[in-house]
Amino acid sequence: MDLNTVAAVAHPTTRDQLPVWTAGDAWLAGGTWLFSEPQAHLRRLIDLTDLKWPALTISETGLSIAATCTVAQLDALACPPEWIASPLISQCCRAFLASFKIWKTATVGGNICMSLPAGPMISLTSALDGVCTIWQADGGERNIPVADFVTGDQRNVLAPGDLLRQVEIPLAALRRRSAFRQVSLTPVGRSAALLIGSVTSDGGLALTITASTKRPVRLSFAGIPNSKELRETILQRIADDLYHSDVHGKPIWRKHMTLRLAEEIRVELQGTAYA
Repeated sequence: MDLNTVAAVAHPTTRDQLPVWTAGDAWLAGGTWLFSEPQAHLRRLIDLTDLKWPALTISETGLSIAATCTVAQLDALACPPEWIASPLISQCCRAFLASFKIWKTATVGGNICMSLPAGPMISLTSALDGVCTIWQADGGERNIPVADFVTGDQRNVLAPGDLLRQVEIPLAALRRRSAFRQVSLTPVGRSAALLIGSVTSDGGLALTITASTKRPVRLSFAGIPNSKELRETILQRIADDLYHSDVHGKPIWRKHMTLRLAEEIRVELQGTAYA
């Protein structure tokens, strides 16, 4: 869709060249949502592609994912064999309500910043203990876990002019045994519940609940809980009004599926806790 109210496009190549943020500005990375519907309030786009951030960087401490990394680039990453949680990357990429053509343009940062409950890059990075690096409009920088970055349906911690630079995934999270569960109302529909569980280095369970809730919910257990403990913890930690409601699923059904999928994950990981 043409954005016929946009009068200028800035092309910074360094952080110092980022223009002063004003009302009517928008960051442009993939633009798959930006160009999908009218944006009558916009006057200027700030194109991030000329910053040329490396899409993916593997280091001794883990994986760095640039905000401008496309879904296709992430899906194609050749992960070290010891990253036994790496199948989650492919599973979450395929949880998109989007074709492979969109993968080549849509970015990881864009999906996180849209902050939709069903954003699969939110599911992936929050489950893997991802930490966002935010370039603040005042020139500062701060770090915040992805699980805390998203605060609600299309809501997050970014202030006007703030920019998500990258997400850091720690090595320890990539080496954990994991289990993935996702459900939609239709075979290729938007996720109505997406849960990821993993076994921590000390034999505990880390469970991340997304899509069924308005924001990510992280639950941690010292060991693999029994069925009753898991169910009661979910019921206590997730109030009924935190479950999302739209045409892709009503809250009562999302709650039921969350409990069901969590139990499936518990059973799957129970036998691998000390493997």
